[in-house]
Amino acid sequence: MNQVTDHPARRRFELEEEGKLAFANYRREGNLLIIPHVEADPALRGRGTAGRLMAGMLEIVRSRGEKVRPICGYAVAWIRRHPDHHDLIG
Repeated sequence: MNQVTDHPARRRFELEEEGKLAFANYRREGNLLIIPHVEADPALRGRGTAGRLMAGMLEIVRSRGEKVRPICGYAVAWIRRHPDHHDLIG
């Protein structure tokens, strides 16, 4: 299974599947990550890749003791549908 990775220099989390990329951009304010944009390659859309990206990203955020503030409509909706991650909203 592919793994979500943080690329601080690019300020984004990435997940590669089938040679295509999904990513979530972020802006850091202390221990808060503001998520303005989540995108998946068109070939990956509708296949759950962006959801796996979100789940992996939030596992990393939780392990670091950080919080997120989703701005992107997709990220807001995804977190709303997954109450086990509501404690990460800052």
